[in-house]
Amino acid sequence: MKHYLEWLADTIRKQWDDGALADYHGRRMTYGDLAVSIEKTRLALRAAGVRRGDNVALCARNCAAWAETYLGIVTYGAVAVPILSNFTPEDIVHLVDHSGSLLLFTDQNAAATLDVSKAPTLRAVISIDDWSVITGNDKDATDAFARRDALFAEAHPDGYGPNDVSLPTDNDDDLAVINYTSGTTSAPKGVMLRHGGFSVVIDYAQRMIPTYHGDRIVSMLPMAHMYGLAFEMLYPLISGVEVVFLVKIPSPTALVAAMKDVRPYIVITVPMVMEKIYRNSLKPALSKPVVRFLLSIPGLNRIIGKRVVAKLIGAFGGNIRTFVMGGAPLNPEAEAAFRRIGLPYTVGYGMTEACPLLAYEDWRKFAPGSCGKPVDYDEVRIDSPDPLHIDGEVQAKGLNLCVGYYRNPEATKALFTEDGFLRTGDLGHMDEAGNLYLSGRSKNMILSSSGQNIYPEEIEAVVNQQDFVAESVVVDRGGKIVALVYFDPDAITKAQLNDAAVAALPGRVLDAVNQRMPAYSKLAEVEPRQTPFEKTPKLSIKRFLYK
Repeated sequence: MKHYLEWLADTIRKQWDDGALADYHGRRMTYGDLAVSIEKTRLALRAAGVRRGDNVALCARNCAAWAETYLGIVTYGAVAVPILSNFTPEDIVHLVDHSGSLLLFTDQNAAATLDVSKAPTLRAVISIDDWSVITGNDKDATDAFARRDALFAEAHPDGYGPNDVSLPTDNDDDLAVINYTSGTTSAPKGVMLRHGGFSVVIDYAQRMIPTYHGDRIVSMLPMAHMYGLAFEMLYPLISGVEVVFLVKIPSPTALVAAMKDVRPYIVITVPMVMEKIYRNSLKPALSKPVVRFLLSIPGLNRIIGKRVVAKLIGAFGGNIRTFVMGGAPLNPEAEAAFRRIGLPYTVGYGMTEACPLLAYEDWRKFAPGSCGKPVDYDEVRIDSPDPLHIDGEVQAKGLNLCVGYYRNPEATKALFTEDGFLRTGDLGHMDEAGNLYLSGRSKNMILSSSGQNIYPEEIEAVVNQQDFVAESVVVDRGGKIVALVYFDPDAITKAQLNDAAVAALPGRVLDAVNQRMPAYSKLAEVEPRQTPFEKTPKLSIKRFLYK
């Protein structure tokens, strides 16, 4: 198996003048430009006193500069700490502090909101827009990035070309990334992932979804999460594909326009997006009496299906070879329609702790209702007395799996079985052909349409802090985050609230909670309940009753 950074170096040498990274309607970098930027960042990190294995945070919007900065960090030998830019400023600073990061790369807008004095290990904050030092308390660090271009000129007086590119490949067991799965300030889970994990995942992706010279991809998912980082940036870029970043979350109209301009070879997304396409476009068309009749005729149904698929692929630029979904199960109704028309789709399965892929199958062999077959670089098992018929926890062991949670030994211990298998927290079974079927999640994470992880317990913690709230459950209702709230009748009586004041409580809670939530996890509604939630013998709320 080829090391992913060796693969990147080879691609840079071969495609020096080809497009590598671009912002949609903005800056564009060739592979040669990227190589020069990586080398400049590595020289500046060395001059700043950053050592191999030190942690360096990166918190900014999706863009080409994010990608080039990330690659400069990890190819130097430092550990990248990607943080979602739409976490609250307090949570961003807390994670910078928790990770012990020496430097923070961000953009000017984000930096203006951060009180970095609360992260005492931080030596400097650097802008990814122009490499200027936004703030700093360490002379070596601030001078290093002020002299980034000069350091490069001194190190390479005769210029820098394809034959000068050299990236490390002796680091399989070294940490590459600490990826925080949320912005919680209680016990953050910083997932520790190794370079070797990226190599096996990228090797597998290239074998399963080969790329070709001239391919392009639109990057929409957040780079600070593994799904976007691994499959919308690293795998395509290392394979020679030009990655185009949308930079801002687009409207549906703007997204269609971008797809037609870029003409990507693949769409990597979450099921919710494809389900919206089904509800808004495919379902109305397929429900017409004439179309339903034609689809019922053998032979003719294939012709009609191909026309429908061609029209859909045309809306995405016309070059799509496959649609890949992950992060949540696909709605059965939408899946049945996709199968009926012959859409080239597949659904995979993974988690941040697996860098991130655990199961996948090519769309031609994909079994409906499954999430593919376990990847060939892992040992995947079902913790069940009869894995073919009785659901059990999905567990895995392999190089791609994390080594634990940063500075969180209790959570790390709970993550693994005694014989070293990672507990996914997901329930499922495998059929005789090896297809994996998930039947439920013991975890309660909600995946937003843009790919962010939303943890209901964190929102509930804020909801439950509000006056007159007794308890709450946060659920996903058709892509909207709704808080089911039981208000404390004794507290209301004691406060002598009139009917108007009681009726206003949901709105008050909604406003108060949303002031503290990042944009992607704001509540759409607070729904009052008349009775307490049902509980288990341990007095935990039976969450499954309130989906």
